[in-house]
Amino acid sequence: MFVVYGNAKIYLPYCTSLKEKRSVINGLINRVRKRFNVSISEVAYHDLWQRSVIGFSAVSGKNDELQFLINIIDETFYNYSSDMEILDFTYEITNMDIE
Repeated sequence: MFVVYGNAKIYLPYCTSLKEKRSVINGLINRVRKRFNVSISEVAYHDLWQRSVIGFSAVSGKNDELQFLINIIDETFYNYSSDMEILDFTYEITNMDIE
């Protein structure tokens, strides 16, 4: 069993309120959640207008499937909105041997 987890640090330069930020972030999270079978949530900077960290995780029996999933999620983040910038996208894939 393989597990992937990671986060994306996001900068939202045009957001002027928490309501506006929440609209953009929730739209991104909902899009990823609908398209892929992953757990995803905003995990930091809840009280800042222009910053966010989105955490995600997924499980699969094959490493190749997770690598493909990560590439697609990364592409979705970068292409979602011209109103935000991805500052950092990090992840780690772990092999969890079950006996």
